[in-house]
Amino acid sequence: MAVVGYVLKRILMVLAGYLVAVLVGLISLVVIYVALSALPNAPSYFELMQFTPVAVLVVPPLGMFVYFLTIMVTGTQTLVFALIAELFSLRSFWLHMLFGGAAAAAGFMLLWPDAPDDPERWADLSIIAAAGLVAGFVYWLIAGRDAGFRRPLVERLG
Repeated sequence: MAVVGYVLKRILMVLAGYLVAVLVGLISLVVIYVALSALPNAPSYFELMQFTPVAVLVVPPLGMFVYFLTIMVTGTQTLVFALIAELFSLRSFWLHMLFGGAAAAAGFMLLWPDAPDDPERWADLSIIAAAGLVAGFVYWLIAGRDAGFRRPLVERLG
């Protein structure tokens, strides 16, 4: 019975870590766009991203739509990465960051499949992958440090 409780705890930690990581990833995406728009000779569409948080705050359904859409386009690959990390007890922060960046980039490619053909979308892809790195790190802080369905030996003995 204790094993079932431990596995349920891990599943809840993975879910909570994912939901918080998506939120922090979206916030970091906006921060990256704002920082890049302050650079000299920045593309004008970077400036448009400065007003996105205001629109999300003024129209909460828009914010919920963006959050839900992000969960939908990154959910499958994140589930695969989380299962790999849990099954093999992968607890390295850089690996979770790599998983987060890959999941974010794959989600972007689901929304814009012609992105590799458009040179302007390469910048967006790299910015979204950077936000995914941040989200992967946040996921590691919440659920990745203790990854693994098998309980640690110290916990089993105690």
